[in-house]
Amino acid sequence: MEIKIAQNGSWYHGSNVRLEVLRAGSTVTQWRELAEAFSHKPKTLSYDGAGRIFHDGGEKGYLYVVDEPVAVGTDIYQHPRTTMALNAEFLTARELKVKMIAER
Repeated sequence: MEIKIAQNGSWYHGSNVRLEVLRAGSTVTQWRELAEAFSHKPKTLSYDGAGRIFHDGGEKGYLYVVDEPVAVGTDIYQHPRTTMALNAEFLTARELKVKMIAER
């Protein structure tokens, strides 16, 4: 599965806690559904070639969007130890403001 990064696209983070700021080292993605799945704190998560996500998470989750400009390579960088496709997971290099956009 190929994941393309949109230069001015939104960056998402999923969590089971309420946040206003992401700490440096937090995971972000442009794949909204992936962030939402991670918000439920699964022990296992996988996806198929069509992008369907499967997970066993059951916690209440919050979906956030980064609420400030983000530069790849400066503010965020590729997750060095991801087991997912290229461009699926990035880590934050600094604190980033976020805004909650969904509660599930």
